[in-house]
Amino acid sequence: MDATDWDTRYTQSELVWGAPPNSTVVEHVYGLERVAPVMPDAPDGEAPGLPRALDLACGEGRNALWLATHGWHVHAVDYSQVGIDKGRTIATRLSRSVRNRISWQCADVTDLDAAGITGPYELVLMVFLHLSAEYRRPLVHRLPDLLAPGGTLLVLGHDSTNLTDGFGGPKDPSVLFTPSDIIADLGPDTDRIRVHIADRVYRPTEERDAIDALVVASKPTPLPQAIEPAAPPS
Repeated sequence: MDATDWDTRYTQSELVWGAPPNSTVVEHVYGLERVAPVMPDAPDGEAPGLPRALDLACGEGRNALWLATHGWHVHAVDYSQVGIDKGRTIATRLSRSVRNRISWQCADVTDLDAAGITGPYELVLMVFLHLSAEYRRPLVHRLPDLLAPGGTLLVLGHDSTNLTDGFGGPKDPSVLFTPSDIIADLGPDTDRIRVHIADRVYRPTEERDAIDALVVASKPTPLPQAIEPAAPPS
């Protein structure tokens, strides 16, 4: 993917998206760090001290910075180096302990293998990442594989109906999606991912409401294996 257009856009203004985190992200993630089951990377490993979050297409880092201040270790990835650099600059205003919780990476998020993004994460965000279906479908389908058991996936973006009934956002209908599109991308295997919320969200803007598509899902936690009773002595 070519990041030139986004590099230019991020260069032309101080903060394209503003400093506060997205309100829908806050609504569904706030407090999750206190209840998220933190799992080790390997069965015989130690669990990390903080829950881990992946922020795909982090832009200038507004959601990543908020997560870091709320007890997450964040892997913030974007294919615009300008956006990543702006996020790092903003992070310097935070305490060292908070800014050290963010790992910044410039990479093409549509190629997770090349970027070395494997997980596991207790939270994966894909917020306002708009791709054509040929790129979106395989990416979304991979996201459950990045989650630790019990982890949460949140996908948010401009809904397809925003083009005609909402405000702002991309004007290319091929990069918009609906909650149903994301559910289809994830696939029907409920042992792999379970959808809890799939809805349209109306977001106030300076004119009329924008319409976003929201999907919140989680990776099931495996049931403990039953212990076979000991055989009676012969």
